[in-house]
Amino acid sequence: MATDLLFVSAIPALPSVELKAHAADLFNIDAALTEEERSIRDTIRKFVDERVLPIIGDCYVQGRFPDELIGEMAELGVLGANLPEEYGCAGLSSVAYGLIMQELERGDSGIRSFASVQGALVMYPIFAFGSEAQKQHYLPKLAKAEMIGCFGLTEADYGSNPSGMITRAKQQADGSWIINGGKMWITNGSKAHVAIIWAKTGDSTEDSNDDSSIRGFVVDTSLPGFHAKDQHGKLSLRASHTSELVLTDVHVPADALLPESKGLKSPLMCLTQARYGISWGVLGAAMACFEEAVSYAKTRVMFDKPIGGFQIQQVRLADMLTELTKAQLVSLHLGRLKDAGNFTPTQVSLAKRNNVNIATDIAREARRLLGGNGILAEYGAMRHMANLESVYTYEGTHDVHSLILGQAITGLSAFK
Repeated sequence: MATDLLFVSAIPALPSVELKAHAADLFNIDAALTEEERSIRDTIRKFVDERVLPIIGDCYVQGRFPDELIGEMAELGVLGANLPEEYGCAGLSSVAYGLIMQELERGDSGIRSFASVQGALVMYPIFAFGSEAQKQHYLPKLAKAEMIGCFGLTEADYGSNPSGMITRAKQQADGSWIINGGKMWITNGSKAHVAIIWAKTGDSTEDSNDDSSIRGFVVDTSLPGFHAKDQHGKLSLRASHTSELVLTDVHVPADALLPESKGLKSPLMCLTQARYGISWGVLGAAMACFEEAVSYAKTRVMFDKPIGGFQIQQVRLADMLTELTKAQLVSLHLGRLKDAGNFTPTQVSLAKRNNVNIATDIAREARRLLGGNGILAEYGAMRHMANLESVYTYEGTHDVHSLILGQAITGLSAFK
């Protein structure tokens, strides 16, 4: 593969420990990464610095996703980066994948969301639940961005309770399916060539919360009856395509079914992959806000000295760095667990909940430190702050992840 990240060899078991700690990395987290992981991170960091940051403020104001970057992202190997090389992907470790998500979101949540949806919510379900023919057909094209995909699970009235979905797929005598329903808040929806649509295949008169008949389908978005329209008026994730999908008697062939998908557990497995990436991604937003705040504090003069010399700003920066460091350690350890095959969805819930909350707080404090300048698009803090309010909600709201943890702690479910 002619991608910049595919040269990486298998990740060795033990990281290098030669690097020394510095002011922004007091716990020497860099030394806990392998040389390959640092190289991957730095490659994506360079891309974000040179290609994303110069344009993302304007894209956000314009409400435009920078489509011109999609091909470059594919060339870098970031789409489905942790899936096997045999399907045209980079075959990277979970930690390396997390670092990619971190650097992309250091640019903007919308950039990371594009890659996250393409990899974790479109390519992963095809890899995990698809036939070999589906994997061979779709994954290389999705990795090269020859196809763009979206993930249709959430519905207007069934966000935190996807088991209540009303989208239905009815099998025909020849084995094909007819799908009717709608999906809401779909990243990449209006740009997608294929959509992973989750639908109930049971009788519509059955219990609305019965999730046993949920199956996944790879749907060609050019089929008659499939409609996608962008949602307008967003005050968050403005540099991202967010769409509503409507499916009216969409007739898909028998081989559109993901044969190994069975019940709500299947889409939730996809969400676990995406939530893992989010736990890393929001660290990038937090890093961007912290670094911007430090730079501003050193150069903004008030009362004849830099504002970084005042106690209130030093406490603010100390709190930012402390929480950011803790969150980095959570995601790094989770990534090592995932690479060892020992991670759980509950651990991912803790990481997503904790890290998004911390990143949101850091973005807010950075915006306050910047004063009036903090509301300008030429600075990143308010853009990140607004984006993180969406990340706080999607892929499982903060409150839902709280209840997941509560159930793990008490053994009692608060959902029913």
